[in-house]
Amino acid sequence: QGQLQESGGGLVQTGGSLRLSCAASGLTFTSYSMGWFRQAPGKEREFVASVGWNGATAYADSVKGRFAISRDNLKRTVVLEMNSLKVEDTAVYYCAGTLLPAFQNLAAVASWGQGTQVTVSS
Repeated sequence: QGQLQESGGGLVQTGGSLRLSCAASGLTFTSYSMGWFRQAPGKEREFVASVGWNGATAYADSVKGRFAISRDNLKRTVVLEMNSLKVEDTAVYYCAGTLLPAFQNLAAVASWGQGTQVTVSS
């Protein structure tokens, strides 16, 4: 199932930007659809964005137009660019990989990162 390591979280003010990165090892990266999920305190883990092996992207409605996901198959990395951040974006963000074409649900995830905290202050 390999390993996923996130980096880039932190504290930012409302309207600011952050860049999250996920480095993959021990898996056939190009076989995986990669994505980001997040979990706020007291809430369920939710889908944020994904990018397929062919570069096709999908986003949660709450982040469309503000977040952008991309992957570099040579570097085995996935990046989530987050702009116009809101207080409600505060959560632990998890990198995830699936061998399925898309993340239909949490059960589809084959590999999880340990998470990185993003805090947006007002």
